[in-house]
Amino acid sequence: MIQFLFKLILCVLLAMAAAFAYVAVKSGAPLYTFYEWLSPARFHRYDRLIRGVALEHHLDPMLVKAVVWRESRFDPKKRGTHGERGLMQVSERAANEWARETKIPGFDPNQLFEPKTNLEAGTWYLRRAMQHWEHQSDPVPFALAEYNAGASRAQRWSGSSGVAEISERQFLEKIDFPATRGYVESIIDRYRFYQRRGKM
Repeated sequence: MIQFLFKLILCVLLAMAAAFAYVAVKSGAPLYTFYEWLSPARFHRYDRLIRGVALEHHLDPMLVKAVVWRESRFDPKKRGTHGERGLMQVSERAANEWARETKIPGFDPNQLFEPKTNLEAGTWYLRRAMQHWEHQSDPVPFALAEYNAGASRAQRWSGSSGVAEISERQFLEKIDFPATRGYVESIIDRYRFYQRRGKM
């Protein structure tokens, strides 16, 4: 009887390990999925804030969270190699544009290390990129490329004017910056992972 229980427990543990490995691999980033399960507080700490800001800007919170995951791994103090700051790695130029457009008086770029300010600026910028590409059947990859590499490059990759509709696959093939292509693909993979999981 004891031997049977031992085998049963071993089978259950192996099944759980296999299920974890499958979900981790499907997530697009097995190591970070493992970290997320080990330390869920870090990976869900900003969920409520992300949800509120995303909905305010008419974006899917899971998409915004996928961008935060890729940009900073949820570290609000992260500083990028070109001076980008915070959760969504917002550049000073983009932040100043956001502050000017939304009439934020006395904006200081160091405020981007505050999670709410960073999410407001980054989500505003992402929403504007989505609007640039709303004529595409799926504007997400185009907007992500613009968020990462700028509007002029995204337009070039889409076929100069960017007005004609092209498929996601064709667009990704035209991106001649491997880092940007990887950036877009990794966020889309994580976004789909969050959608499959059905919660933030």
